[in-house]
Amino acid sequence: MDPTSPIDNSLNIENNINSTSRRSISSSVQSKASRGNSFREVISVGDLGSSKPVRYGSHGADSEAFSASQKEINEDDARLVYVNDTIKTNETFEFAGNSIQTGKYSFFTFLPKNLFEQFHRVAYIYFLVIAVLNQIPQLAVFGRFASILPLAFVLLVTAVKDAYEDYRRHRSDKIENNRLAWVLLNDQFQEKKWKDIKVGEIIKILANETLPCDTVLLSTSDPTGVAYVQTINLDGESNLKTRYAKQETLLKLPEKEKINGMIKCEKPNRNIYGFQANIEVDGKRLSLGPSNIILRGCELKNTTWAIGVAVYTGCETKVMLNSSGAPSKRSWLETHMNSEIIKLSLFLIALCTIVSVCAAVWLKRWKDELDFLPFYRKKDFSEGDNYNYYGWGFEIVFTFLMAVIVFQVMIPISLYISMELVRAGQAYLMIQDSQMYDDASNSRFQCRALNINEDLGQIKYIFSDKTGTLTENKMEFQCASIWGVNYSDGKASSENEQAGYTVQVDGRVLRPKMMVKIDPNLLRLSTSGKDSKEGKHVHDFFLALAACNTIVPLHIDTSDPNVKLIDYQGESPDEQALVYAAATYGFMLIERTSGHIVIDVQGERKRFNVLGLHEFDSDRKRMSVILGYPDKTVRLFVKGADTSMFHVIDKALNKKIILETEAHLHAYSSLGLRTLVVGMRELNASEFEQWQSSFEVASTAIIGRVASLRRVAINVEKNLCLLGASAIEDKLQKGVPEAIESLRTAGIKVWVLTGDKQETAISIGYSSKLLTSNMSKITINHNTKESCRKSLEEAIAMSKKLMNVGGSSGDSVTPVALIIDGASLVYILDSELEELLFQLARNCSVVLCCRVAPLQKAGIVALVKNRTPEMTLAIGDGANDVSMIQMADVGVGISGQEGRQAVMASDFAMGQFRFLVPLLLVHGHWNYQRMGYMILYNFYRNAVLVLVLFWYVLFTCFSLTTAINEWSSVLYSVIYTSFPTIVVAVLDKDLSRTTLLKYPQLYGAGLRQECYNNKLFWLTIFDTLWQSAVVFFIPFFAYWRSTIDVSSIGDLWTLALVILVNTHLAMDIIRWNWVTHASIWGSIIATIICVVVVDAIPVLPGYWAIFNVANTGLFWLCLLAIIVAALIPRFIVKVIYQYYYPCDVQIAREAEKFGQQREFGAVEIEMNPIFDPPRT
Repeated sequence: MDPTSPIDNSLNIENNINSTSRRSISSSVQSKASRGNSFREVISVGDLGSSKPVRYGSHGADSEAFSASQKEINEDDARLVYVNDTIKTNETFEFAGNSIQTGKYSFFTFLPKNLFEQFHRVAYIYFLVIAVLNQIPQLAVFGRFASILPLAFVLLVTAVKDAYEDYRRHRSDKIENNRLAWVLLNDQFQEKKWKDIKVGEIIKILANETLPCDTVLLSTSDPTGVAYVQTINLDGESNLKTRYAKQETLLKLPEKEKINGMIKCEKPNRNIYGFQANIEVDGKRLSLGPSNIILRGCELKNTTWAIGVAVYTGCETKVMLNSSGAPSKRSWLETHMNSEIIKLSLFLIALCTIVSVCAAVWLKRWKDELDFLPFYRKKDFSEGDNYNYYGWGFEIVFTFLMAVIVFQVMIPISLYISMELVRAGQAYLMIQDSQMYDDASNSRFQCRALNINEDLGQIKYIFSDKTGTLTENKMEFQCASIWGVNYSDGKASSENEQAGYTVQVDGRVLRPKMMVKIDPNLLRLSTSGKDSKEGKHVHDFFLALAACNTIVPLHIDTSDPNVKLIDYQGESPDEQALVYAAATYGFMLIERTSGHIVIDVQGERKRFNVLGLHEFDSDRKRMSVILGYPDKTVRLFVKGADTSMFHVIDKALNKKIILETEAHLHAYSSLGLRTLVVGMRELNASEFEQWQSSFEVASTAIIGRVASLRRVAINVEKNLCLLGASAIEDKLQKGVPEAIESLRTAGIKVWVLTGDKQETAISIGYSSKLLTSNMSKITINHNTKESCRKSLEEAIAMSKKLMNVGGSSGDSVTPVALIIDGASLVYILDSELEELLFQLARNCSVVLCCRVAPLQKAGIVALVKNRTPEMTLAIGDGANDVSMIQMADVGVGISGQEGRQAVMASDFAMGQFRFLVPLLLVHGHWNYQRMGYMILYNFYRNAVLVLVLFWYVLFTCFSLTTAINEWSSVLYSVIYTSFPTIVVAVLDKDLSRTTLLKYPQLYGAGLRQECYNNKLFWLTIFDTLWQSAVVFFIPFFAYWRSTIDVSSIGDLWTLALVILVNTHLAMDIIRWNWVTHASIWGSIIATIICVVVVDAIPVLPGYWAIFNVANTGLFWLCLLAIIVAALIPRFIVKVIYQYYYPCDVQIAREAEKFGQQREFGAVEIEMNPIFDPPRT
């Protein structure tokens, strides 16, 4: 659109350029603050326990998001920093020093604090009470030291682990605190340790150095005040960001002239994308925003030096305030294990009650003979006193408490430490899995939360981001619609063609680093200039792509000294792709400063003054730049999402062009391309002056600066002339379609939550095999609550009808796909319509949510998580996915192009979406099967010991004496039987990786809770009752009329128990290796050695007992009879179950063995259908 007349004296742009361009970058506060608002929303999601309800609809979030910016920074709610005056700065309040401490403990606080944290486990308190009771003389059953040993051992192991981890943190802190920085002291910069830096000091940072604290920029080596920083240590993003110094401080050099000023800023907070402050210099008050501060951990790049003043130090820096790890989560197995612990506790109480009641009856029956019974002897006739007899009632109470002490191992204390060790071993195997290693990013799988490994085998719902998670997030320009003409005949440019798009700068050739597909017709028009009407529209379109962005061009040397590459660095991959496209077609961005840009237009270098820049934000969904042309005209270029752009396009200009562009956009979206709409208009003198004054007021506002800047942008971004639309391809990651197909075959429902438009998301859905042609699609896309309610009710009726039709005809049920947009979710979430949405979503095989905000993603996850006991997993790669990752039962972060915020908030992290398949179907299945078996086995092995003691008490007048010596009782669950359990739980595999990947339906074992449920628990208890009876009664009857002493038969029971439980474990091992053999048979040998050593110590009771009893053949015959008789019922049940009622896992296991003899691929396995079983 040509200007009708040049603007001459009526608009003195040259006089206004400096003041306007200086403040133009302040508008970036708007974008950064909006991102910060999303960040604050993420924090609120992570703190769901607070009394303040979290709203997931965009309206609620919107109003809350900018509440902070509406506050005035007053004296009581602000930090006053006097530049280069630390004494006055810290006069009123002593601000935190720059020393950091990430360690949890100090030398003096370690013991009390660590013990306090460990005793959060209720079971530990139980064992502490038992140990304390055993110290009371009237209740002493075991030796005082022996009773404390198990708990002390577990506490010690955990304490050593915690101490080592904390030592590493302290060591890292020491290295960090002793780094050196240049600080202004006595009018010259001197080196000073980081930990000694104070708020208010002036700091000089050199190129490639790391910022020691949060610093407001005063000046840089660049004459325009720009500094380039890399925030990879802060959020993982490797692209360069631009930060700016104010023009009023730019020329002040602290070494030559004293800088006086005061910064009034907000109190320290966690918002790394927001900063609100002002600085008073030379009587002027200037506004400061996120573009004027560099945070601790950032690195200075492509800038020789930068000088700034410290405003936040140490633990008050934003990176330290955000240094909290992933949220603590507990696994489903561990949570439900508590119910079994309660059942075992009730069983323990029942045993103790039986013993105390029987003891009461026995004491009543023999009360007249208690003085003379040789094994009781109430009275001491030599002195006429009673032997610690406290009366019938107290004796019953003491008997009950003593029984609790004797039977205490019913609750397995070693189970907790075993679970920690097993999870650590499982995590190591997952980390070392080469099939989850990403060559592209050179990153291994990360296990950031050790306590939920087994949950990976029970996932029912996966909530996935699209961009960067299903796709590569590496954007490539594909085609464009310019002035209603579709240019989509692009082809990959060859090396020769690419070489044609070069420019000469200072005698050197510059060419873009990346190649872009070219359309011959579009290339011809772009090189023809503005002579034709089509050429003029193409010129304006590509000029908009080259100028309307925040890209920083970097010149990179090549092997040829005469050739340099231009590398476009920016926060958005979309912007990078568009700028590379513009360069390919002859509009090459060469230079960018805070006040101007230089673009080579078909070999002619043109300098445009950047008069204003309104960055993209999530509410406007567009960005704009105001350029001052060399001919003194002013033009506004805007690009953004179609939904926001068509509202500000002047539809009266050319309706035909708008309709054609909309048709092209629909076609692009159907191909899965990401689209942006580009528009422009020329500003006349009055419009520019009005914008300039409004922008200046808004950018220096102390109250509501963000909202004011947004209003300024909205007021100027209107009545645009439509230039066209761009289409960018974000390719699917390798293996995504196959991964989604495997996950769905496994019975897992995959939901995709994306901010893209509906057509793009649907196209990606088809290409990723998330959507299939035989699915019935339900679309909900409304803007009122009542229309959403009506659509939900109709959709529920339709989905039920489809399910009933499929079920009644005997055919498979027709799968249903739900497609819903963010506008509808505004009215559905946080209202009574949530329940309707949940009912509909449960009937659907696939749910696709489009145009959703970050907090809405968390709302969708919460919708399912709070209404079903089934496990949820969220996976994403960007900061906008953090809220849903923290909300889900299991959060997975992708190490992608959008930084590492998702990784830092996740439980597990990996490089590619396809790694979910081995993670869930292989490791998840193994972890769940192993952990479920280990928990039940630990219950069994401890209960069988307790029941043997119980049977013995019944035949010793309920006196609670024990045949098994106290050391064997203590070492039984800590040493004798614990190591084999851990080894098997780490290494055993019920099925091979190949089988689990070939038959994804085998994952249904976890969904059906086949490895840990109430049925298995009670079967284990009944089996335990039988085995304990066999262990006790075979020696009991074998030695019925013999003169064997208590210690000898106790040793027999000890060895029988250890051999029995280890043989029991050996029966269930699927895959043997030398470690398994060594642990099981070595454990038995170790037990024998320990029993021999204990019995060889003269001062201990039972001296030489094992040597006496083991000399007889009856001893060995009893051992053999016990093992055979105890395990025969279990063996018979296993044979019957596996032969007549085999599960999928058993069938697949037999097929594996069958396949060793002939080709496994010829074996066909029919799997059980995966239903949604009720979870307890």
